[in-house]
Amino acid sequence: MNFVKTRLAASAAFILLGALPLSAADLKIGVKSEPSSLDPQFHVLVPNMQVTFAIFEPLVMMDPKLSPQPALAESWKPVSDTEWEFALRKEAKFSDGSPLTADDVVFTFDRIPKVPNSPTAFTLFTRQIAKVEAVDTHTVRITTKQPYPLLITDLANLPIMSKAAASGSAAEGKTTVELNRGEGLVGTGPFKFVSWQKGADLVLERNANYWGKQPEWDKVIYRPMTNPAARAAALLSGDIDMMEDPPTADLEQFKSNPKLAIAQAPGTRIVYIALDQKGEPSPGIPGQAKNPLMDSRVRQALSISIDRKAIAERVMGGLAVPTGDLLPAPMFGAVESRQAPPVVDTAKAKALLAEAGYPDGFQITLGTPNGRYVNDVRIAQTIAAMWTRAGVKTEVAASAPPVFFKSRDNFEFSAYLAAWGNSTGEMSTTLRSLVGTRDPSKGSGTSNGGRYSNPELDDLLNKASATMDDAARKALLQQADEMVLSDYGIIPVHFEVPVWALRQGLTYAARSDQYTLPQDVTASK
Repeated sequence: MNFVKTRLAASAAFILLGALPLSAADLKIGVKSEPSSLDPQFHVLVPNMQVTFAIFEPLVMMDPKLSPQPALAESWKPVSDTEWEFALRKEAKFSDGSPLTADDVVFTFDRIPKVPNSPTAFTLFTRQIAKVEAVDTHTVRITTKQPYPLLITDLANLPIMSKAAASGSAAEGKTTVELNRGEGLVGTGPFKFVSWQKGADLVLERNANYWGKQPEWDKVIYRPMTNPAARAAALLSGDIDMMEDPPTADLEQFKSNPKLAIAQAPGTRIVYIALDQKGEPSPGIPGQAKNPLMDSRVRQALSISIDRKAIAERVMGGLAVPTGDLLPAPMFGAVESRQAPPVVDTAKAKALLAEAGYPDGFQITLGTPNGRYVNDVRIAQTIAAMWTRAGVKTEVAASAPPVFFKSRDNFEFSAYLAAWGNSTGEMSTTLRSLVGTRDPSKGSGTSNGGRYSNPELDDLLNKASATMDDAARKALLQQADEMVLSDYGIIPVHFEVPVWALRQGLTYAARSDQYTLPQDVTASK
């Protein structure tokens, strides 16, 4: 009933929307999920990273098309097969006015493996780094364990913290709890922290000490609004200036509204189904002593019973690209032949289940977050109906994103729907995080809640990580990709197409990584 009322409010606002004036100083953004933490090294998660990159900066920053650009490092060069030197910007300062030095960079990298209880650890991006040294005040040398072609793209995910501000009595310095209170939350980015209350607004203000071009906004307010219709109503009534993921059913109406603007980018976020391949018995499959998902025939049956094209068209309103791969072509390592969605074959799915010893199927619960991804619950419900039709009676367990991720990390699901956004443009990061054998201390399997494990796959990824020749590395990644997908170790569904809606007079440089960065929002003069 609340959803219906909100949709009616959105429709009314659409009719009544007038040329309300924009505030020249403030930018209010309706976001679909709030961060799980403000600790910039706690959780590799888009809602966290986009706030992080408003306050902090990495040595190298990806542009909207995922091409690396100088950030706190104005230049870099290899000095040997395993050593790189980075020249820091001498004009860069933290928001408290203190200068950026090489010691801050060393502190940052030293802290990463010490952060406890990380749901998705940043060691994913530091696994190949052997040593980080201060050559002088403004020069950093990074030594890798072996020749490593992805160092620059990995560094784009690692914001630099202030040693003075973030040091503390704990092993990691300031703890995650302290950083969530704003203590030690001092960066070099275009904005600085003001306040945050869980479930309410997160407020930033312009950093007067920022070394780069000053943003147009004195104040930025991230407002969590999990219901897309509520975000739409707030945008149309003028309560917010920008929103993530407008409702798919209203997008054409939004595009034709002269009071609104739409920003859209090619997407790299893969929506997928992870399947428990370790639990015996599996927690969400009642009445089975063994785990049916350990059998690849069962996993194949689940995959080929999903009508990906129907989900993309009917559930996602065309704002999705159905796929059988984990990264869209022509990105590095994607397999061209897997871009088309697999054939739907419910009859074959039933035959595979019978062949695996489940002629009457079985019951399963499919976990999903509620409001983390575009139409996530509707997608899960649709897949549940498709699985049930194939003989696997499926119920959906939807929960708020923080609850969902905690359950995932505790391995409470037999199957769950989630998504992974690739911020490097290369397959290795996606494979290593989603299906690499789980070992967060080594940066492997950091989001592998299904606990798929294949030593041959791990060996291919390790070999690719040390291969500097692009053609050879691409071949290794495609081989690894084909290996896990042909084994149905994970089930791709579709790529999200990221969309933002803005008030008249605003523009946004839409990003393929789906980050909402206030510094890239501009107002027409």
